Amino acid sequence: MQRPPLPPFDASTAVQKVRMAEDAWNGRDPARVALAYSADSRWRNRAEFLEGREAIEAFLIRKWQRELDYRLIKELWAFRDNRIAVRFAYEFHDDSGQWYRAYGNENWEFDEHGLMRLRIASINDLPIAEADRKYHWPQGRRPDDHPGLSELGL
Repeated sequence: MQRPPLPPFDASTAVQKVRMAEDAWNGRDPARVALAYSADSRWRNRAEFLEGREAIEAFLIRKWQRELDYRLIKELWAFRDNRIAVRFAYEFHDDSGQWYRAYGNENWEFDEHGLMRLRIASINDLPIAEADRKYHWPQGRRPDDHPGLSELGL
């Protein structure tokens, strides 16, 4: 299975890969998202360590059961050969109605088929008031005309 664009990345293909990841995560379909990772993909997500697509899919199911009305923006930070670094922020609320904005960075490494084989994520959550939300598009893909992180001052 191949997931273009394939490494080595240039500026255009790195941006494309980041947007494809953002779109998939905003779709909140754990099985679809997990297909972007190699069968033996390794993750560090906060203090959780995962290995393999099944573990990734199970993690995403748990995540989106807790993080409601999830909306994410990713932005390319740097790239080289088969690696991409991104920064991101996402908004969600918990089952009590408390809103959060999570800020973080991810380091990605891809195999020759364009599948992510390594994902290292560092994430911090900030409680916010509902009035301070900045992501108001309908659930799903961020509209092309919606500002990105830099334009939002994040």
